[in-house]
Amino acid sequence: MHRLQLVSDRVGRWFPLIVIVAGAVALAAPGVFRGWAPAIPWLLALIMLGMGMTLRPVDFAYVARRPVAFLIGIASQFVIMPVIGWLLATTLPMSPELAVGVILVACAPGGTASNVMVYLARGDTALSVAMTSVSTLLAPLVTPLLVLLLAGRFLPVQPGALFVSILQVVLVPVLLGFLLRRFAEPQVERALPALPLVSVVGITAVVMAVVAGSATALLTSGLVIVVAVVLHNVLGLGLGYVVARLCGLDESARRAIGIEVGMQNSGLSATLATAHFNPIAALPAAVFSVWHNVSGSILAGYWARRPVTRAAERRDLTRD
Repeated sequence: MHRLQLVSDRVGRWFPLIVIVAGAVALAAPGVFRGWAPAIPWLLALIMLGMGMTLRPVDFAYVARRPVAFLIGIASQFVIMPVIGWLLATTLPMSPELAVGVILVACAPGGTASNVMVYLARGDTALSVAMTSVSTLLAPLVTPLLVLLLAGRFLPVQPGALFVSILQVVLVPVLLGFLLRRFAEPQVERALPALPLVSVVGITAVVMAVVAGSATALLTSGLVIVVAVVLHNVLGLGLGYVVARLCGLDESARRAIGIEVGMQNSGLSATLATAHFNPIAALPAAVFSVWHNVSGSILAGYWARRPVTRAAERRDLTRD
């Protein structure tokens, strides 16, 4: 198990590069990986099962301990990113399929990698975990409604079908993983070191399937997609932090909310795009899954060199 932990740690550290290389391979030989598309929902369900297995009841206690910070974070998650996504979809020159794909990313809950980034950034990890967990549990209701509101002008949206898909590939696996941790904890504890490796393999396979299925569109519209994704992510990271600061939260909470807002569950976005719209609509999610790990790592590294001290927090709060 120690060796498996080392492998998982190394794979997690090189995750952005692994996904970039995998996407390039899929782009070079799309015919080899195009048939993987039906496996995308199952891969996401497996990743969500792993997320559920990492959860404990104490992770939700944060909501009661610091409800203001939590509510600010959740509201920011489901307001800032959807608004930015809609603005980008309506202002940048992109097809309706790509516009829907950007909005799907915008309306997704927080991504699981954000918890690691917040920890490395010396942010409030408990707040990060609570935001990821609760936004994921809210996704079956909130995400379809937001997609209907923001993406209906581009393509027909069936919120009921989105609701069912999110239940199947997100909520049910997460709850099952949580129950496994609750009632079979010794066995689950032994499996925990392998979960980062499973997540990396799963997301990499999703990216390869999406890139292979939309290789032509990526070659013709790649620049627009990259611009939209980078702007979306960077603005989300920055505005999440700024909103938390304006609300008077301490530095560790600001870092957590900034990262949580900027990092989305791109696997869910790709799954919904492939199942309910068009494979092209999954491209923004595939690019986002690479970029937000790169930007998150850079930001976490920057903040890691600037420890949060009580004196610094007092100065920040006084200045605010």
